[in-house]
Amino acid sequence: TRCLSDWSSDVCSSDLLVQDSHTLTDGSRLQPDVVIRLPESKHLVIDSKVSITAYTNYVQADDEQAKELALNQHVASLKQHIQGLSAKNYQDLYGLGSIDFVLMFIPVEPAFLAAMRHAPDLYQDALKKNIVIVCPSTLLATVRTVAHLWRQDQQNRNAQEIARQCRSEEHTSELQSLR
Repeated sequence: TRCLSDWSSDVCSSDLLVQDSHTLTDGSRLQPDVVIRLPESKHLVIDSKVSITAYTNYVQADDEQAKELALNQHVASLKQHIQGLSAKNYQDLYGLGSIDFVLMFIPVEPAFLAAMRHAPDLYQDALKKNIVIVCPSTLLATVRTVAHLWRQDQQNRNAQEIARQCRSEEHTSELQSLR
């Protein structure tokens, strides 16, 4: 099975839905870039349609004024993308099986870092809209963390069910001994 990366066996191709298309009741269509199936029939949506045109202009700018303008445009583009993602409500596509946030993947690490340096509140502003901004160095760690949390949750529920069944069996045994 092909895995998300060569150094991760946590997320393999059988767990990935790429360009999973959904037609809504109003006829509009939503198509997240990647949906990762997690334990417990949960889904993690990753969007990677971030434009880095303004960032490219920033890198190629010759003077400080042009750089500042391009960097402002880069941050504005990311803010606009965050707003658009939030309005799509991707997390509603999978109902109760969805995590209540979407990962917004910025595929160019320096573009992510420049935006975070220039607009330190950007990350928190995105979180308030249920968007988690990730880049190449944080994506896999984030996916692994979320998958681990879902596994822990399942193990906790299994332990609770075992304890409930044991209590029920003990209660049944006590009732039988009273007879």
